[in-house]
Amino acid sequence: MTISPLLPEHWEAVKTIYEEGIATGNATFQQSAPTWEEWNEGHLQECRFVALIDDKVAGWAALTRVSGRCVYAGVAEVSVYVGENYRGYGIGALLLNHLVAESEKNNLWTLQAGIFPENKGSLALHQKFDFRIVGKREKIGKMDGVWRDTILLERRSKIVGIE
Repeated sequence: MTISPLLPEHWEAVKTIYEEGIATGNATFQQSAPTWEEWNEGHLQECRFVALIDDKVAGWAALTRVSGRCVYAGVAEVSVYVGENYRGYGIGALLLNHLVAESEKNNLWTLQAGIFPENKGSLALHQKFDFRIVGKREKIGKMDGVWRDTILLERRSKIVGIE
C-alpha cells in the first residue's frame, strides 16, 4: 500500500468511498457527495491523500479549514474515509498518521473532528492519534428529521504553534 496525494483522477473512487460512508448514516451529515469542483475548493490542497492498494483507492483523508479568519489559520477539520471492502486493515490509521504529519509540515497547530457518538471505530482511531474529546455538541444538526449529536475532538500539535 502507498499513500499518495489525492488527484483529480482519484475523484470517482474517492466519491464512491464517501458515498459508502454516507450510506452508514454515522459518518457525515451530508446526504450526497459533492461534485469534484465543490470538494476540491473546500479542502486544503496540501493535505489530501489516498491510500492505494494495487493502484486502487482504498481510502482517503483530507483537511478543511475551519474558518477564513487569520487567527484560525492553523486550525483544520479532519476527514478520513476507508472503502467498505478495506475496513479493518489499518488503512484509516495509516492515512490519519500521514495526515497529522503533513498538517504539521504545513504549519497547522490544531486538528479537529466532529464524530457521531455511534461511530465507535472513528472515535477510537482519532484517540489513538492524540485527539482528545473536548465536548459533545448536542442536537447540532438534523439527519432525516432526527436531531443528532457529535463528539468534538481536537489534537494540538506538540511541534507547531508552541512558542
